[in-house]
Amino acid sequence: MPFTKLVKNSAYYSRYQTKYKRRRVGKTDYYARKRLITQAKNKYNAPKYRLVVRFTNRDIVMQIVTAEIAGDKVFCSAYAHELKAYGIEHGLTNWAAAYCTGLLIARRVLKKLGMDEEFEGVEEADGEYKLTEASEEGEGRRPFKAFLDVGLHRTSTGARIFGAMKGASDGGILVPHSENRFPGYDMETKELDPEVLRKYIFGGHVAEYMETLADDDEERYKSQFQGYIDDEIEADGLEELYQEAHRQIREDPFKKVEGAAPKKSKEEYKKESLKYRGRKLTREERLEKVKARIAELRE
Repeated sequence: MPFTKLVKNSAYYSRYQTKYKRRRVGKTDYYARKRLITQAKNKYNAPKYRLVVRFTNRDIVMQIVTAEIAGDKVFCSAYAHELKAYGIEHGLTNWAAAYCTGLLIARRVLKKLGMDEEFEGVEEADGEYKLTEASEEGEGRRPFKAFLDVGLHRTSTGARIFGAMKGASDGGILVPHSENRFPGYDMETKELDPEVLRKYIFGGHVAEYMETLADDDEERYKSQFQGYIDDEIEADGLEELYQEAHRQIREDPFKKVEGAAPKKSKEEYKKESLKYRGRKLTREERLEKVKARIAELRE
């Protein structure tokens, strides 16, 4: 019988440490998380905020989160489905919608802190690279700072996640970043083309695709953009649609969809859940149920 080496023996298993659950299921990159939440010791327990961006199939989730001993605490949040209140009904996960969602959470958090008038950000998006800075005189409050948390998302050039970041930055939040991952950045010349970035902010790439499909394949155009057709939204009107949405977001970042029902309280949600939750029967009730069943079978 040939000699075989026992690689994993009892000593190996006795020292084996099970990884965190979110690492086992592939949800959290703890190497990146450690560096995102670690605060400098001279900050004296000041919160370190993260701009968390997550994409689903039909929505965009953006949150301002800080890490605490008991767990992560969400300070403010915004979702792409809330853009319906500002006139954006379709394409809620594209680049332009990501920018709008970033702008929405930025204006919300600044409004919540009473800093919305002091830090206006970029009022008219022009595609230029610009970071939010404190006033030159050095007086007044410093800008609200948050670090981008991309999770497991790929940080390729032109990714939608940087659209969300750009929206938050233009909204008045200080998000440390460079321009080399925005669409329109040339790796050879090391320069950013603002026109290309502006086109993406206002859905110009979607408008081009709509026009191409309408000319080349009308059936496919109707199947992909049926919602736009029903609402009489044409490729030429997309830029105005997003410009109007940006204006409304700055006017009222907490706007609700017209006709939306008021938010339920905890007591109302608890009462609603009881409708679908079965109650455990007592011993007497179980006996009565058995007797009724026996009587039914005898008949």
